[in-house]
Amino acid sequence: MRLSKSVPSNVAPASRRLSGRHPAFPFRLPLIFLCVALPLSTVAGKTQRTPPLDPGYLFALATADHYLQAWQSGDVETGMALLTNHAKEKVTTDILEDVFSAPGPLAYEIGRGKMLRHGRYEFPVVLVGPALGSKRARRRFSQIVVLNTGNNDWTIDKLP
Repeated sequence: MRLSKSVPSNVAPASRRLSGRHPAFPFRLPLIFLCVALPLSTVAGKTQRTPPLDPGYLFALATADHYLQAWQSGDVETGMALLTNHAKEKVTTDILEDVFSAPGPLAYEIGRGKMLRHGRYEFPVVLVGPALGSKRARRRFSQIVVLNTGNNDWTIDKLP
C-alpha cells in the first residue's frame, strides 16, 4: 500500500488545488492580498477633499484674466472699463497709460485666489516684463482684488 501525504484520491481535483497542499498556494495568498489591499489603501489615503468652487470664483478669475489680457495687449480702454470707481480714484489716467504701454514682451501668472468675503476675491499675480536698462525680464509679485458690484458685474478693485 502506498503512503502519501497528499489529499486522498476520492477528493475532487479542484478541492485538492485549494487544500493548501498545492505547491502554488503559498504564493497565491500574498498576491491576492496585495491585489485587494493596495487599491484600498490608495482610496483610504485620500483624506482631504477640495471644497466645491463658489460660482463667483469663476467669474472673478475670468475678470482678473480679462484685465491682465488687456494689460498684456496694451488695451487701456478695456483696462479702464474693468476698474471700480474706488480703483479709478487711486490711479490717474496717465499712470494707467504708462502701465499699459510698457514696451517688450509681457506675461502674467495668476495664482489660486481666496474669497475675502462674499463677492470679493483676491488673486496673487506675477507680472513679467522687461527690466529698465537690462535685457533680462523682471518679475513683480502682487495681488489683484476683484469685486462683484451687483448683477453679476465683476470689476477690479485693487490693481496689481
